[in-house]
Amino acid sequence: MSIKYITEEGLKKLKEELLQLESVERPAISKQIAEARDKGDLSENAEYDAAKEAQGMLEMRIAKLKDTIANSRIIDESKLDTSKVQLLNKVVIKNLKNGAKMTYTIVPDSEADLKAGKLAISTPIAKGLLGKKIGDKVEIQVPSGMMTFEVVEISL
Repeated sequence: MSIKYITEEGLKKLKEELLQLESVERPAISKQIAEARDKGDLSENAEYDAAKEAQGMLEMRIAKLKDTIANSRIIDESKLDTSKVQLLNKVVIKNLKNGAKMTYTIVPDSEADLKAGKLAISTPIAKGLLGKKIGDKVEIQVPSGMMTFEVVEISL
């Protein structure tokens, strides 16, 4: 597994989710399995099969979270600058076709939340903006075609 860069806040959320899964969800599924087992013949028990499948999915999620946490490196936010667009910068861009301004914060994929204006670094727009400076114009291929943006502002 490759190293993933993450903010301190993002790592905290992952650890909270892991704690929830291990301390609340896991015991709940174990209880469901025990209750289903008590109902008799396991070969024809759909509740038992469903609970075992849910347990497998949960254990997979727990293992993935543990792996992500183990391979995460916290981004040192004190080393960020705003001379050019980079991870964790807040960027104001202007769509040169319609004049609309949009504000995004470029974040690691695991922290993307478009409703909150957090754009994953792997998206076409984020990739196109990386390394650009204020005033730069950039053409970015998006699903609806080619769009031209101007970098208006870069901040932390």
